[in-house]
Amino acid sequence: MNAVIDHLVIAADSLEQGSAWCAATFGVQPSIGGRHPLMGTHNRVMAISSESFPDCYLEVIAIDPEAPAPGRPRWFGLDRPEVREAVRESPRLVHAVARTRKIGMLHRELGNFALNPGELLAVQRDTPHGLLKWRITVRDDGWTECAGALPSLIQWEGHHPCAHMPLTDVALQGLVLRGLPTQAVGVLNIPAVHTSPINAVKNAPLTATLKSPRGHVVLDAGQFRG
Repeated sequence: MNAVIDHLVIAADSLEQGSAWCAATFGVQPSIGGRHPLMGTHNRVMAISSESFPDCYLEVIAIDPEAPAPGRPRWFGLDRPEVREAVRESPRLVHAVARTRKIGMLHRELGNFALNPGELLAVQRDTPHGLLKWRITVRDDGWTECAGALPSLIQWEGHHPCAHMPLTDVALQGLVLRGLPTQAVGVLNIPAVHTSPINAVKNAPLTATLKSPRGHVVLDAGQFRG
């Protein structure tokens, strides 16, 4: 095991839209998150930990209308016209992020297989419990590798956000990543995650299954291509 799933990324047109979607989809609203000055985004978060996916959460993320433009493409494809158009209609699952204590090593090994997870960036945001700090892989074009199926890598410095996140009755039960090269699967070695080939016509690059007060919820990521 070199990495575990840390969080799912839901792109939204606004945090208000994303919160309303969570309430309608799961029967639970996310709690307050914070702002990301480096990227000009902000978020709200919701614990979705389970036995198979400990210390895991769902992030609703949107462009912060009060933040200055970051001078670079934002992460998770949030600036791309096709993503902007899609999330105006409804929030969408776009990505999963994998937590590791070996981010430098895994970053290098993925690069050795001609994969581009992005550069390692140092990021932080304020919280009522102190400063959250982490390193994360972000491509220069703001997009995600393998149409979003290759998780971004994250390594937290200090406490994990789930330590101060309210518990919920929402739990991640399963995650399928489609179209990952065999070498990437071996490098990451993520437990409880299923991988399979992708049919560009029929399959989403990733599918998450969650248990919630509204029943089982299956989320397919949009088929956005980088």
